[in-house]
Amino acid sequence: LAFSPQVGVDYYLWALQIAGVGTLLSGINLTTTILKLRARGMGYARMPIFCWTALASNLLIIAAFPILTATFAMLLLDRYLGFHFFTNELGGNAMMYVNLIWAWGHPEVYILILPAFGVFSEVIATFSGKPVFGYRSMAIATMAICVLSFMVWLHHFFTMGASADVNGFFGVMTMVIAVPTGVKVFNWLFTLYGGTVRFSVPMLWSLGFMVTFVIGGMTGVLLAIPPVDFVVHNSLFLVAHFHNVIIGGVLFGAFAGYNHWFPKAFGFTLHEGWGKAAFWCWIVGFYLAFMPLYLLGLMGATRRMQHYADTGWQPLMVVALAGAVVILAGIACTVAQLVASIRTRDRRRDPTGDPWDGRTLEWSVASPPPAWNFATPPVVRGRDAFWTVKNGREPEVVDASFAATGAAAAPTSEPEPGAVTVPPPSAVGVVIAFFAVGFGFGMVWHIGWMAVAGGLGIVATVLRLSWMRREDIA
Repeated sequence: LAFSPQVGVDYYLWALQIAGVGTLLSGINLTTTILKLRARGMGYARMPIFCWTALASNLLIIAAFPILTATFAMLLLDRYLGFHFFTNELGGNAMMYVNLIWAWGHPEVYILILPAFGVFSEVIATFSGKPVFGYRSMAIATMAICVLSFMVWLHHFFTMGASADVNGFFGVMTMVIAVPTGVKVFNWLFTLYGGTVRFSVPMLWSLGFMVTFVIGGMTGVLLAIPPVDFVVHNSLFLVAHFHNVIIGGVLFGAFAGYNHWFPKAFGFTLHEGWGKAAFWCWIVGFYLAFMPLYLLGLMGATRRMQHYADTGWQPLMVVALAGAVVILAGIACTVAQLVASIRTRDRRRDPTGDPWDGRTLEWSVASPPPAWNFATPPVVRGRDAFWTVKNGREPEVVDASFAATGAAAAPTSEPEPGAVTVPPPSAVGVVIAFFAVGFGFGMVWHIGWMAVAGGLGIVATVLRLSWMRREDIA
């Protein structure tokens, strides 16, 4: 408090605290949805890989975000009531704050990347025309990453002064977590092998990810060696590694998923030319912008510099700047892709609901999908259910709206009418957000009545929601 007496830090704390609670509730919601609301016959061994990675990510949210919530609560007690959890006097320990933040922070990295892994699994299988190789090992590797991600956080501060045994343990565990990740990479490669690969935009992003992420992963294993970390800690080498895995993994995954599922969400495909231009600008710009940072880090350049006096760094800095400009061109191409697609959407309409010859159930309905998703609940009898039905193999899905042969999902008969439960429209989320803003603002500025009113409003809204039993029947 002595070093940051103003309300800026309080804004940061309450904003993240409220957002963290919302994230935790979302994680509980999605985990429950995956566990309880799967299609009939869809056991765990029949879930799409994306569902596995989403499940693992949300389990991590449930396990990790309470750490963040407790950490911020203790820091707020330090600032508001004079507690000494993280101070340097009266028994406090500032390094405990760092430990707690990274005990949440490293699982958070996997919360980001695991859904992207699921996107790549679906895209690579679809555009290779093959089932994903090693389904069971993919699922096991996903859950192994989920567990191991809680055993590596101390590699963020090997220089803290812990014993060699402690650093050695966390260094080894950081190397171990690369094993299930490597299993995934090899499975993707074997999925590509022997397949009929279509180099559409989602597939290009997936291939770019595989190369980029492997480089980032190898530098991550290098950073897991404590003596190496002592040399490059807080240098641009670390910045390059982080961007290598987050941009090359999470952002490329977002672009792959955006191009893959956009036709399903909006009913028309995206412009392929602009999409490929965006990909190549991004991939070229990325390597120009971030590969030089590895060299600069080894040359001693630290991160968060206001300026640098070593003129020997300038050539590589200029190359990195040029890469950033090319990335900017990639962003412009992405915007142009969306604009061009909207302007020509009439001729890009997707009447089939399945422009990519998809493998999973969402491609069996119209694009955009109806509010009720499926006219009759499907019964799943294997993996890649929709693709198997389309290709005339032994039916894996029993649904009156599916055909057993042919490329399209033409209905074989009129589905039996039945009640479909659809979640009703509700303003509860907006109301809770309104009260949360009031509560946070009141706590930041010590406005007691506003904080109390906001808190009571949140509680009242949640209680009201708990007794709501409305449902629409379509």
